[in-house]
Amino acid sequence: MRRFRPRRQDSNHHEIVDALRRNGCVVEITSDVGRGFPDCVVKTRSGTVLMVEIKDGSSSPSQQQLTADELKFSERWGAAYVVVRSEDDARRAAMR
Repeated sequence: MRRFRPRRQDSNHHEIVDALRRNGCVVEITSDVGRGFPDCVVKTRSGTVLMVEIKDGSSSPSQQQLTADELKFSERWGAAYVVVRSEDDARRAAMR
């Protein structure tokens, strides 16, 4: 049986989630799923469903890179997979 380990969240996780919600999105936190699954599943005001990976835009570029599992997931989901690094990114995602 696989043991549950809480996943680390980026330092801006809560501010990004709050920005998405303030902009009319429904946000489900999925950061504990692991294996490359994104941090949130988001439904925008228009009804578009996005898989949102949150990265800390103030971190070094190497720390913002997708892991191998995240990259595989993003390739399968295509345009529905969005990396959000700031509140501005969150607002843009909310408009989709």
